[in-house]
Amino acid sequence: MSRPTTRSKNKRHRQGTDSDSASEILRKIHSTGEVTDDDVKQLYMILKPVCQSCRVNTKDNPNCFCGLIPPHNGSRKSGLWQKISDILQALGPDPCKDLRASAFSPAGLTNLGATCYANSILQCLYMNKSFREGVFSVEPDVLKQHPVLEQLARLFAQLRASKMAFIDSAPFIKTLELDNGVQQDSHEFLTLLLSLLERCFSHSKVSKARTIVQDLFRGSVSHVTTCSKCGKDSEASAKTEDFYELELNVKGLKTIDESLDDYLSVEELHGDNQYFCESCRARVDATRSIKLRSLPEVLNFQLKRCVFLPKTTMKKKITSAFSFPGELNMQQRLSEPSQFDLIYDLSAVLIHKGTAVNSGHYIALIKDENTGHWWEFDDEHVSNLGHCPFGEGSSSSCSKGGCSEPVVCPSNTEGMDGMNVNHAVLQPQSSESCNGCNVERFTSNDAYMLMYNLRCSKKDAEKKHVACDVHNMQIENDTVFFHDGVSLPSHLCEEIKELNSSYVDACELYKLKRDRELDIITKRRQEVRSVLSEAPVRSIEEPFYWISADWLRQWADNISPPVLDNAPLQCLHGKVPVSKVGTMKRLSTEAWIKLFSKYDGGPTLTNDDYCLKCLIDGARTMVCADSYRDRRKSMKELADDVLSGKFGEGTYYVSRPWLQQWTKRKNLDAPCEADAGPTTSIRCPHWQLMPEQAPGAKRLLVPESLWLFIYEDAKKVKPNDLLGCSAFPLDSKQCNECSEELSEVACMEDSIRALKLKQRQNHEKLALGRSIPLSLHGKYYLVPSSWLTKWRNYISTSGKNASSSVGPEILDGVIDSVKCEKHLRLLERPPDLVSKRGLIVQKGPMTDGLTIVTENDWKCFCEDWGGIQEKGISAKVEFSNNAGNTLVGSCKEVPICQDTFSPHDEENNEIESRHPVVRTNPEICEDCIGERESCELMQKLNYCDEDIYVCLVRGKEAPRSILEASESISEPDRRTSKRSRKTNYGSLINLKVSASTSIYQLKMMIWESLGIVKENQILHKGQRIIEPEYATLADMNIFPGDKLWVQDSEIHEHRDIADELSDQRMNVQHAEEGFRGTLLTSNLSSQVV
Repeated sequence: MSRPTTRSKNKRHRQGTDSDSASEILRKIHSTGEVTDDDVKQLYMILKPVCQSCRVNTKDNPNCFCGLIPPHNGSRKSGLWQKISDILQALGPDPCKDLRASAFSPAGLTNLGATCYANSILQCLYMNKSFREGVFSVEPDVLKQHPVLEQLARLFAQLRASKMAFIDSAPFIKTLELDNGVQQDSHEFLTLLLSLLERCFSHSKVSKARTIVQDLFRGSVSHVTTCSKCGKDSEASAKTEDFYELELNVKGLKTIDESLDDYLSVEELHGDNQYFCESCRARVDATRSIKLRSLPEVLNFQLKRCVFLPKTTMKKKITSAFSFPGELNMQQRLSEPSQFDLIYDLSAVLIHKGTAVNSGHYIALIKDENTGHWWEFDDEHVSNLGHCPFGEGSSSSCSKGGCSEPVVCPSNTEGMDGMNVNHAVLQPQSSESCNGCNVERFTSNDAYMLMYNLRCSKKDAEKKHVACDVHNMQIENDTVFFHDGVSLPSHLCEEIKELNSSYVDACELYKLKRDRELDIITKRRQEVRSVLSEAPVRSIEEPFYWISADWLRQWADNISPPVLDNAPLQCLHGKVPVSKVGTMKRLSTEAWIKLFSKYDGGPTLTNDDYCLKCLIDGARTMVCADSYRDRRKSMKELADDVLSGKFGEGTYYVSRPWLQQWTKRKNLDAPCEADAGPTTSIRCPHWQLMPEQAPGAKRLLVPESLWLFIYEDAKKVKPNDLLGCSAFPLDSKQCNECSEELSEVACMEDSIRALKLKQRQNHEKLALGRSIPLSLHGKYYLVPSSWLTKWRNYISTSGKNASSSVGPEILDGVIDSVKCEKHLRLLERPPDLVSKRGLIVQKGPMTDGLTIVTENDWKCFCEDWGGIQEKGISAKVEFSNNAGNTLVGSCKEVPICQDTFSPHDEENNEIESRHPVVRTNPEICEDCIGERESCELMQKLNYCDEDIYVCLVRGKEAPRSILEASESISEPDRRTSKRSRKTNYGSLINLKVSASTSIYQLKMMIWESLGIVKENQILHKGQRIIEPEYATLADMNIFPGDKLWVQDSEIHEHRDIADELSDQRMNVQHAEEGFRGTLLTSNLSSQVV
């Protein structure tokens, strides 16, 4: 069975056949001057069939309406046929999506960047009913005096009564002056926040609020030291210390029971750690342990998952599994076991996701005290987990199996007097209530903090439940009570009502806008589909209307279409020319009436509005274009022969470059702008023929037929340009004035070349850049090296460009520039000298600072370059007395020596033993030089985003080329490659750094680029090792363009750079910033003054 042929179904037809037939029709019209109906139908493509399934809207078929709208289930990126979701997105965010699911579901908190640690703690505090009631019971005047309390009460009120699914925590975070872009430790945040709130609550006169932090979270411990000899406790053992959380070790421990045993374990003190017993009056063995004296109602356990690794000097998170029960019996954990039950129920689990210490994400799993349901608080997102903190049926994080030992609650009916629990109101449970119950246990690899609430008696729970029913939305004494018994101050309730009202109004307004927009979209789409279904003209005899295809596309695509516009279709005669057939469509009468009646505009163009005049003109233009194309083709062939030298004789001059470009252009139907000016470049300013020796005046002779064709085209393109197409016949003479000028230029260049040759001969060594031998009794002069470089470049330029090279500046001004205006002393230090085999020469290259020249050189320079001989900087060579102690760049390099020289036969020995220096007149201005060097050093130390280069050396020693490049002074203006490339000794990379970049940060860049662990990097500049890590590049004298080299010690094992980057530690000796600079660590009161 053969496959059906469908490949060519949607193919566009080639236009070759159509254009050929149209050309034939136009030629016939041009020859006969008559236009028939069949000609009109053919030229206007009226006979083409109506398209049904082409992919795009074709321009060569006025009966094609395909592609104006997408398929039935399709869409477009913009306009009327966008996806509905994209159209609604343009209306702005939908506030209805932020609506709280129900009045009983908790609300989330917005993450302002890295504030998940604060959001999790705030949710734990809010979900504690007792703490929430304490916050709401604070007097309004106290709230106004303490911004932290006021913002916390407002935040809790919004979490309680707002209709929004999440609340903006920015006001509270801003009040605490926290940096919302920095991740912090949730345990430290809770500790500091409770301390701050405790101070704020103390100003309240309401007893329940004044001590709410102490009542709920404070317990006490003692650090007991017992003498093993006499058995007595130390005096300090009787002292108790308050705690708000217990910090438990996790490393190597699997359950909370093991961690508590470790926390309360007994430590043996012996050997060097012996204890001095006051009773025994001697150092003796002893034991030390922590004793729990009292427990709070809310017992917080901080799991110490962060440990310090000495090997890597970094902190690491312990991610081992840790098990904890749903209920915890602390009765036997007290130093004096209580006769009453101390059963704690798990109320919250703080989770830290991630493997790094100083990054990751915090979420909170919290139990609702009223319903017993667990909720996951992940910033803005709140999820119901059911009756398990890790979700119903979650086996990966939750272990629901019963413990091997059931928790048995002993029976006790005695009173609560003497109960050793801070402000805990408990009733003893009978053994029947929990005897034989299996304790639910949970396991987590990321649990960071556990909160347990002291279990209340059934009687207390019933009282609270009755209170909820009695105070259901009642207002009493400026307080509003809700159905769950939680009361809000009336001023907060009014504020929440206003917020809810504005939020509901915003939701209603958005719904109204959305419904209106969707109604408009639906009606417009129905209209477009209806009109396009009626648009095709079914019969040739049926009357029709022409409509602009561009307007039709806009109408079909836009939600609000423009006025109907057919004006672009009209010619100068107000009709429809055949040239516009690709930009218009044939529209049926029914479709036209619908569009014209609704969108107005026009003009109306019917099937009889074709333009006969344009048809006849177009036919004539096409025939002329064919003739011009053939003629131009033959002329181009003739021009190619002229350029190749095959055509021997010519009668007119044209520009050779112009003719070369003319032959490369496409064969056009008519002249273009580039055809103008065939003789412009060979015409001189005097309107005569330019000498061929002049730049750009190359020319050649062309035959008369080619010249006439070129001339006609040039006049058609620019008829008013009389000079651009000047004719130069074969007998045209070159311009005499221009020839003389060229001769003068040639003579001037000859004289300049002779002058340069003379200067090269007079200053042979300076011209070659060689050093001049110096003597102790000679007189010399100092010239700026930069001026000498320009002079050397100038005299070295010869040939045709001799006159175009720029000479150096006037020497007198250059000499003045190296003297300070204030003291008229020298602003540059003279060059260093070195003695080699009895000769004294200038040290270093002659490109920087000043260069020593002979007296004769100076006189010649003054004569040739405008210098004043008396204003020169004279120099003499002398010996220093402290040659071995002179410092590079110091003023001691140029002392004024008073010694008399030894006779000539001892001169060589003196040169070898003492250091030669230069004495100048005028003297060096150390004040101005020091000030300038200080400014230059400051600028050099303040660089930013510049390149340095680091090479990886794979061996014990670096090659000599690397050491020299590393020790050499970089050239900032030198162009260098920015690519990382391989060398014979390793890899070379360039890094973008600043002066404030630390060595630690540089090593992190090298780690990322070369894969060498930071601890394994031995970084060098020359022979010097670069350390310590907290130093900056400016401290270590590393500047832009410097070349460093690094070795891999391979001592430490490879690890992922992501762990290092997440910790963001500059050095282990530097303390973490933490909450420094915020209100949490401020000693000042949060009270408004």
